[in-house]
Amino acid sequence: MVEVIDWGLPANTGPVTNAVRAGDQVYTVQIPRDPETVRVQTSGDIREQTRRALANLVLVMRQAGGTLKDVAQITVFLVEASDAEGMNEVYRTFFEPPYPNRATVIVKELLVPGMRIEMVVHAHLDRAT
Repeated sequence: MVEVIDWGLPANTGPVTNAVRAGDQVYTVQIPRDPETVRVQTSGDIREQTRRALANLVLVMRQAGGTLKDVAQITVFLVEASDAEGMNEVYRTFFEPPYPNRATVIVKELLVPGMRIEMVVHAHLDRAT
């Protein structure tokens, strides 16, 4: 059974759910959306947008009953290869070794103009701890 993880954002207007849990698995997509204004952060550099997206991931994992240590895999989509350095700088402040498995993909564009990063995240909640 799949259940929605309610971490503070209102329901999407489109046919998409931001974060779900299926048993001990968490699946979420994170973008630089401000949970207070619900607006996507399209200003600022990659560091600011990465920080917002990862702060959202912290909120999702907390609401799911886990932490960033439960994150197993992340696929990061960037619109500029030159953003990888700034993204990695911020990423290291949220994660520590052993880092989640990760792929970084450079794409032509993302759905929201000005958005520089999107992350697809898979986590496994260790209910024994």
